[in-house]
Amino acid sequence: MGVATGVQWVESTTGKRNSDDAVRLGVATALGASMSDDESISAQPALPTLPALRAEDPDLAALIDAEEVRQREKIRLIASENYVSRGVLEATGTVLTNKYSEGYPGKRYYEGQQIIDQVETLAIDRAKSLFGVDHANVQPYSGSPANLAIYLAFLSPGDKVMGMSLPAGGHLTHGWGVSATGKWFTPVRYGVRTDTGRVDLDEVRELALAERPKVIFCGGTAIPRTIDFAGFASIAAEIDAVLVADIAHIAGLIAGGAHPTPVGHASVISTTTHKTLRGPRGAMLMCNAEHATAIDKAVFPGLQGGPHNHTTAAIAVALREASQPSFRDYAAQIVTNAAALAAGLLDRGFNLVSGGTDNHLILVDLTPKGVGGKPVAQALDRAGLVTNYNAIPDDPRPPFDPSGLRIGTAAVTTRGMGPAEMTAIAGWMDRVATAVANGDDSDIEQVAKETRELTAGFPVPA
Repeated sequence: MGVATGVQWVESTTGKRNSDDAVRLGVATALGASMSDDESISAQPALPTLPALRAEDPDLAALIDAEEVRQREKIRLIASENYVSRGVLEATGTVLTNKYSEGYPGKRYYEGQQIIDQVETLAIDRAKSLFGVDHANVQPYSGSPANLAIYLAFLSPGDKVMGMSLPAGGHLTHGWGVSATGKWFTPVRYGVRTDTGRVDLDEVRELALAERPKVIFCGGTAIPRTIDFAGFASIAAEIDAVLVADIAHIAGLIAGGAHPTPVGHASVISTTTHKTLRGPRGAMLMCNAEHATAIDKAVFPGLQGGPHNHTTAAIAVALREASQPSFRDYAAQIVTNAAALAAGLLDRGFNLVSGGTDNHLILVDLTPKGVGGKPVAQALDRAGLVTNYNAIPDDPRPPFDPSGLRIGTAAVTTRGMGPAEMTAIAGWMDRVATAVANGDDSDIEQVAKETRELTAGFPVPA
């Protein structure tokens, strides 16, 4: 039923169970979880012990307990979310958070960096080895600051930057109007074809030749298809633009060989370290040797001070995990699961942008169901299926009540689920969407019960 590699990884990273049944029961009650009289509380997976936090700040500890229960009992289908290993989690919570480290290894503005320099160098070397790049910077706090550093490295205010429009699947930091990148620079936006839901590189080339941006972004946040890095590189070379590949969503797939790499095509690569890469909430910038100095200066001192050393350590752990043979199995299974989920949704009358998926992500157009993305996402959450509502290309509905749902299979794959579970999820999504369309939520609690039964068989790593 499940995926062996995922289950083994989960089991190897699961901590000792907590015997504090009273705490668990209180948290379950707070979350509205239903428990039958004959259900064994002690049989449930453990809450984290957190003894110091529980003694010092019980209110916050209780909230963390509640979040632990939520993550365990619900099916996480948000494409940007995942579960980290126990090793990543432990590295994030170490004494490294006590140390300030402005600068780079060997060139710091604070003393006492003997250990920190080794930690950061380890993360850098692992990133370079895993992705096959000349240079890596592991200091950006998150994906948006990483992308802002690219602007600082290569552009002056007012310069043109080309990126996919937000409604078509791009990111705010690719020049969208509400972002600083769209306010301080001149955006040139490409989209997808109405008939296919895919990028038309001939149209991109025509626009690039007409506008001649200095930087071109490829990649985004809601792109269910393989990115043609070579095609974008050819366009960028024609106008002498810097090509940036934003691989935040697909970095884990690239590392695991389940998506083509931008290395050798894009001069600069930007990524977060969570999502499919399954690391902490951080980011990296990778580039050709010729751009190393510009990128490093843009990150520090250009945009930020000292790096978060505990996050750097956790990134190093995640990169080591991604270099193992089992990670390739995980990446391949993500794609297999996404294809199975997409097929299940299509069989039940859902419309999928571009007709399906090549990666971890599925963009659902709910228009044929006669409902909007927001009410369906809210109902799905009540039913134990966590998604996010999302705009679709040429969406006629407003941004806060769009027509679509964005879903992904990274987190469910980490828990060990496989195609059989994806088929079940598609059925539950159909039941919930139908309930919303009919104005009858009587079936939602039943779906919630069924999803809890499923998740009980697939433990989380922490």
